[in-house]
Amino acid sequence: MATSPDTKFRELLEEFGVAMLITRTPEGQLRGRPMALAEVETGGTLWFASDRNSTKVDELARDSHVVVTMQSKTKFVSLSGTAETVDDRAKLAQLWKVEWKVWFPGGQDDPNIVLLRVAGNTGEYWDNSGTSGLKYLIQAGKALLTGTRPDVGEDPKVHAKVAL
Repeated sequence: MATSPDTKFRELLEEFGVAMLITRTPEGQLRGRPMALAEVETGGTLWFASDRNSTKVDELARDSHVVVTMQSKTKFVSLSGTAETVDDRAKLAQLWKVEWKVWFPGGQDDPNIVLLRVAGNTGEYWDNSGTSGLKYLIQAGKALLTGTRPDVGEDPKVHAKVAL
């Protein structure tokens, strides 16, 4: 049985430990920064931890629209949605990772830690791993030799847009 695009999208999200969170500055510029991914929920909700006094928290208070991107050598994911700060100590305890102590020396009780909840509404992925990657390499090689663009088609197993 084939995997649905929604299921494939969630599976890809779960493969990543770090994402780029893109917000909008007060001047309207886009700004991205790497963030450790704390959790992926069903339906495209992502959780991150942040310092409540950070620039990104201020930016989200002004404009909650975000894009989250992730990539490896052969897999790429983009998620668009809205983000909000969540000050929930029970959820924080559930998500807590010891490596966060680097940023929050007070641990789970650090008063500066706050959660960011990103509710995704649309997403897109490209998966060029496995046989799909091999097909791409063959087409790219042909294109390079002939001076044409590669014919990669629109394989739903490789590329899909999802509404969450």
